[in-house]
Amino acid sequence: MALKLGDVFPNMDFDTTAGKQKFHDWLGDSWGILFSHPADYTPVCTTELGAAAKAAAEFSKRSIKMIGFSIDSIEDHHGWIKDIQKFNDLSGDFPFPLIAGTRKQAEQLGMLDPDEVDKSGMPLTARCVFIVGPDKKVKLSLLYPATTGRNFDEIIRVVDSLQLTAYKKVATPANWKSGDKCMVVPSLSNEDATKLFPKGFETAQVPSGKSYIRLTPDPSK
Repeated sequence: MALKLGDVFPNMDFDTTAGKQKFHDWLGDSWGILFSHPADYTPVCTTELGAAAKAAAEFSKRSIKMIGFSIDSIEDHHGWIKDIQKFNDLSGDFPFPLIAGTRKQAEQLGMLDPDEVDKSGMPLTARCVFIVGPDKKVKLSLLYPATTGRNFDEIIRVVDSLQLTAYKKVATPANWKSGDKCMVVPSLSNEDATKLFPKGFETAQVPSGKSYIRLTPDPSK
């Protein structure tokens, strides 16, 4: 069964390129991102893991731990990492571990793509993204087909929104980026909003006459 928003992420035991890990122990009190890929030694995945490695410093600034997942061996992971580094002009230690997952784990996490199969006809893991909070609950899940690579700039943007809205009474509008104006959540009264947002807020004038669109400067800045 696929994980839903708010579900506790299963505390699975994983074999990884950094040794054996239990997910909750690995996550600790941090935020985390787990992303799966269909298979090692595949072209789109090679670009994705390179992009993720290049973005590792940005995730680290946000106290996000990163970990990859596919149904491949530790040996294959280590060999493939060399290709990833060569193709993406990376050097040094790879910045996050890769899980040598099992088909049962992939099924439990709702990762299998019935339309993409390996040479034996078995479904491959899709391009899943799970962002998990310090409370071990799923805050966001994304699912891409094997033919479409992920945009890690967008994932960083989403992380900024999730972390902001987890602690402030705001929501982020379409195409929002950190530093842009935010929207006061509808459940907050004008009186409470005035107390919470010392920079104030503005109410958009719309034909309905309803005052449901309230904008305030990014409260994290």
